[in-house]
Amino acid sequence: MSHTTDPASGAGEQSKGAHARSGRGGKGEHAKRSKGRSGKGLHRRSFLGGMAGVGLGAVGAAGATFALLTDGRSNKASAADATGTLNIPELLEGTTSDGTTTYTLTAKTGTSEVISGVSSTTAGYNGSFLGPTMKWTKGDTVLLNITNSLGDETTVHFHGAHIPPKMDGGPQNAFADGETWSPTFEVLDEAKTLWYHPHALGTTAEQVVHGLAGMIIVEDDSDTSAALPSEYGVDDIPIILQCLAADASGDIKYNVTGYLSSGLSYPVLCNGTNVDSTTLGFTATKKRTRFRVLNASPADIMTIQRGDGGTLTQIATDQGYLAEAAEVTTIRLVAGARAEFVLDLEDAVTLQAVVTTGWIRGGSGTYDFLTVTPDASDTPDDLPSTLNTITRYDTSDFTARTITLGQSGQTMTINGSAGTSMSSMAMISTTLDAEEVWTIKNGTQLEHSFHLHDVPFQLIEINGEEPSGVDLGWFDTYEVVGGGSIKIAMKFTDFTDDTYMYMLHCHLLQHEDEGMMAALMVTES
Repeated sequence: MSHTTDPASGAGEQSKGAHARSGRGGKGEHAKRSKGRSGKGLHRRSFLGGMAGVGLGAVGAAGATFALLTDGRSNKASAADATGTLNIPELLEGTTSDGTTTYTLTAKTGTSEVISGVSSTTAGYNGSFLGPTMKWTKGDTVLLNITNSLGDETTVHFHGAHIPPKMDGGPQNAFADGETWSPTFEVLDEAKTLWYHPHALGTTAEQVVHGLAGMIIVEDDSDTSAALPSEYGVDDIPIILQCLAADASGDIKYNVTGYLSSGLSYPVLCNGTNVDSTTLGFTATKKRTRFRVLNASPADIMTIQRGDGGTLTQIATDQGYLAEAAEVTTIRLVAGARAEFVLDLEDAVTLQAVVTTGWIRGGSGTYDFLTVTPDASDTPDDLPSTLNTITRYDTSDFTARTITLGQSGQTMTINGSAGTSMSSMAMISTTLDAEEVWTIKNGTQLEHSFHLHDVPFQLIEINGEEPSGVDLGWFDTYEVVGGGSIKIAMKFTDFTDDTYMYMLHCHLLQHEDEGMMAALMVTES
């Protein structure tokens, strides 16, 4: 293993540039907002590569092994009524005994329609595609019995959860076909939206794109949680968005060879249902409805907005509640990121996903994925004026490191090492209660989605600029544009191990599989 245990002092010079919170994902964004519509939606679909996320300089074709490509074709679906009802993933019931709640999951293969009318080979937890939602409560002890029936080894990572590294579901936790893995831990997280998915070396993209993903809702007894909608499937609604790649036969692609093959489409799914030409419908029986949105795409960026140009009331980022509710027109989610918002409804509202390709090729377009129609007579109380107390870090005495995201041919690296095996990846060593500030430098002209296991982080700088608005919340996944950088601060609490490690990596799953992953070892002081 390549060790980089001594922190680098300071950060290199950072390029300037504002981080885009709008639907403009970069030069490859060809979608235009469609305004003034509800109910019926015009779906726009462009099969474009483009240059997503290149926020700090044009992609230099010379010297860039992965040229960002476009095949120049487009396909615009005609207007369609809300002909389908939003599928709500099953809420997985646990069984409680002796103070421990046990959940049972089986990862298995199946078939599903990723492209409407075409059967694809897929995978899911307890089903053929995606998985049930789990609800955990802060302070509870949970046990998960997870059986592998995939025909290949897998892991299950609890993305965003603050749990011991031995239970984190990283590559060291891989288990073979036919085996059952049974992690158990106390839930220390406060209220937030997490998710679970595979995390084995070299197979993460393949397994996730075929459907292995599910949502986790963490509940707590805070006053804020009590004041917010919380009835699952009624006024607390999970939204899992995916943009995949598939050929006409329904074969789902997951690597460079697949994405560069001809005749691809890039279906957009909401909770497993294709919304390329269908706007799903949901009837809200409460005037205030809470939406938890997960971008489970392997690479593409999702920007959520209203079709009428109105505002969304954002209440949470990846790692929990904002300090106060924020009125926003768009919510931009890179691969692996989550957000929560509420709508107070008088009239129907259509929610749109603006898709921006994040990899060598991918989706691009604007989709009316859900029309929410109110059928309620209640009068909700005002939202709390304060949702959360977020004390900003004073990083003047924090240990500084620089983490460089790099590329060598078709290999992706962190700090010069390709994490395609546990022995080859760079390792960051730190100690319990260490306070650190990291500069994540993107040494490529490619889009990256930086994800840190174990603890949440605060954004200190985004491309040299101080964060504001919702960027003052807590995160575990954040965008690093081509040639750009972010500076993040965190404190390593609660858990140590001298064998099992956490991971830090790009959550563009193909980049992760191609080596953009490093290990994090937290030991006693």
